[in-house]
Amino acid sequence: MKKTLAIGDIHGGLKALKQLIEKLEITNNDTLIFLGDYVDGWSESAQVIQYVIDLSKTYNCIFIKGNHDVWCEQWLRTNDVNDVWYHHGGKGTIESYKTISEDEKKQHLYFFENMQLYHLDDQNRLFLHAGFTSMHGVEREVHKENFYFDRTLWEMALTMDKRIEKNSELYPNRLKHYHEIYIGHTPTTNFNQDQPMNAINVWDVDTGAAFKGKLSAMDLDTKEVFQSDAVCTLYPNESGRNSHSFNDKNTN
Repeated sequence: MKKTLAIGDIHGGLKALKQLIEKLEITNNDTLIFLGDYVDGWSESAQVIQYVIDLSKTYNCIFIKGNHDVWCEQWLRTNDVNDVWYHHGGKGTIESYKTISEDEKKQHLYFFENMQLYHLDDQNRLFLHAGFTSMHGVEREVHKENFYFDRTLWEMALTMDKRIEKNSELYPNRLKHYHEIYIGHTPTTNFNQDQPMNAINVWDVDTGAAFKGKLSAMDLDTKEVFQSDAVCTLYPNESGRNSHSFNDKNTN
């Protein structure tokens, strides 16, 4: 049976990604939808990018762009270091590129430039890194940065009265447009959850791989969850984004 799987924020954790892909047992009929933030955190950001590029040559992959990917893309294009990015994982990403050739860097830049800001499938399921603010849906979003920075969509879904959960006519307009919405960006570990979380018709698949959580994938049809080991156990000599300078929830 053909599977569609959403994969949460990787943040340079290549070992976790490889472990997860092995557990998924994917075939050429399956679709992998990556929800962004491939880089910044653990020590293998550049290697994650090369791995997913190679993966896409064999399997059907859709790549959504996250805020950390925007920063990395800007650095690859201009060589200018964004100070916020540098102190929130960028330093480690720059280090990971020391073994990458100039031709490979150009390939990675092209890869970042061609990532989607959102994806809408034929079952009216929306995929994006963070959120959007337009009551008319993603096509009418004025500030494209919201696709990879917004948290209000998830916060709104979390705070909604559970009594209206089964009555989509009562949903706020932002949620009415789509059957389901899949995001990353906000680690579920912020809410003491190590699994993907669901609120109304929004699913958060970022389970804190950048910090002390696991890397997760979800089968969209069955809602089965697949997870790596806690990523910090795969990089025992690193801090990932766990140090105080990385622990700013506004930049995840």
